[in-house]
Amino acid sequence: MKNRLALPLIVVGLMFILFVDSKKLDPYKVLGVDRNASQREIQKAFHKLSLQYHPDKNKNKGAQEKFAEINNAYDILSDEQKRKNYDLYGDEKGSPGFDAGDPGEHGGYTYFTSGGPGQSGFNFRPGDWQNMGGQEGSKSFSFSFGGPGSGKQSSFGFGLDDIFSNFFGGGGSGSGMGGGSQFGGFSSSSGRSQYGSKHAAKSIPSVNSQLYRKEIVDSGMTWILFVYKPNLQGIQYYESVMEEVATSLQGALKVGSINCDSDKSFCKELGVYPHREPKIYVYSYASSEKGSLVEYDGGLEVKSLKSFSQDHLPRFSKRVNLNNLNVASEAGRLPKVLLLSTKKSTPVIWRALSGLYRKRFVFYDAEVRDISDPSVRELGVDSLPAIIGWLSNGEKHIIKSGITVKDLKSAIQELSKLLDNFEKKNKKAASVKKGHTESGERDIPLLTASNFNDICHEKVPVCLIGVFRSSTTRDRLQKILQSVSQKSFSRRQSSATGSKDSVSYALLDASKQQSFLNAFDKSGFKSSEKLLLAYKPKRGTYATSQGEITEEAAERFISSVLNGDVQFTKARQKPTLK
Repeated sequence: MKNRLALPLIVVGLMFILFVDSKKLDPYKVLGVDRNASQREIQKAFHKLSLQYHPDKNKNKGAQEKFAEINNAYDILSDEQKRKNYDLYGDEKGSPGFDAGDPGEHGGYTYFTSGGPGQSGFNFRPGDWQNMGGQEGSKSFSFSFGGPGSGKQSSFGFGLDDIFSNFFGGGGSGSGMGGGSQFGGFSSSSGRSQYGSKHAAKSIPSVNSQLYRKEIVDSGMTWILFVYKPNLQGIQYYESVMEEVATSLQGALKVGSINCDSDKSFCKELGVYPHREPKIYVYSYASSEKGSLVEYDGGLEVKSLKSFSQDHLPRFSKRVNLNNLNVASEAGRLPKVLLLSTKKSTPVIWRALSGLYRKRFVFYDAEVRDISDPSVRELGVDSLPAIIGWLSNGEKHIIKSGITVKDLKSAIQELSKLLDNFEKKNKKAASVKKGHTESGERDIPLLTASNFNDICHEKVPVCLIGVFRSSTTRDRLQKILQSVSQKSFSRRQSSATGSKDSVSYALLDASKQQSFLNAFDKSGFKSSEKLLLAYKPKRGTYATSQGEITEEAAERFISSVLNGDVQFTKARQKPTLK
């Protein structure tokens, strides 16, 4: 009788040992998080511990084993199905290896089964537990070995037959402890730890050649690309770092992964095939208007990768000085937008937007001290940060002032809507313009009451105005000034500012703005069908070129104005527009 009881006692004892041992590898405890922890909390815990125990950084004894445990725990908890299985069964595969249960579960029975149909099993009633050597009142346990069918391995790495054969001298080839799985089943059949096991990037979206060409190449969005082979080490750690960077810069960049095992030709095409370890690349716009892949060779830390990624965000916004602002007078087909902020460099939000909208807007940004800055007041802004826009016709609009930012993603979404609306307004304004040439590459703004102070303000050395009285004349002047405005005209360099004199260009409809011309000449040039008027806002002086106006004549006039060869006359009064 004692011999009959010995076998079950040994088996139950072994199961109890495995139960206790397995508790040490509870993934929640390994990562130090609560059972109700969010994915963000799990990710943060994993990143912190991975950084601490990464074998490349930690050479202490046991660091690699600890790193393997951390990776295994993260593998379970970062996967929704595996985590659910573990929470329900104590095993991420979904087949319970053992279940401690609560007292009273299963009707007070303890189940001990070998798993497959027709195989042996033991059912212990509460009153029978003491007959097996346990104490009355102990918690009940149920143990399950393998799944349906014979010959299946259990979640511990061995079947019921293995126990008998190894402990009682039996067993054929391949069975027992030496058959590939160690006692307890905590090493894989290949004998390799999680640190070196085959693992595919699962949390980062996959990128193939088609998606790369369609959504990444020259799209204006910066991407972090994780290039790997499944058998390389530390994949989960790389993923964790990239995910944290992507979360902190969400909206400004995206992440993707490229598997060079399954897509060798694509990796070869890009020249990014990894060998000993995974690689990280950033699709960058830092050095040119066209994007290019730049390899990240810094430390695998969130701060370092984030800094590198920010450095490679688009740089399509031109930094300007408000004391020498000439944005509105710069001719062009695209509307212009200017960001005013207290930042010493172009903000991340604005750089990201300049990439996404680079073919739809001309971007500028300027640093200002505070709202009391005279230049800010002059632009009509009452709170910072602010975005000012100029339509293609030169009209100025305050797009948004007093911008508040909750987070990067929502800020980019909100500002994108504002830019979309301003673009619609620009298209609407363009649709009602008459007499404008469609072939011209640059539009010369028409002077109005709303844009005059922006185009011909006192900081502009010379404002060259093409005056017309008919649509035919307007077309001709438009073409001439479009061509001339793209050429450089400058005189000696200013010793005070270190900048060259510049010219702003505009058109004026004399039939609607006769009072504007009366401010210069009593007759208002009524006898002239067309003329070029050079106006110096700061000095309040002007000069004119009448008669036949050709491109060559316009060039000679501008050169003479800048070289001081033209006599300027004091205006009768400051010109205004209706």
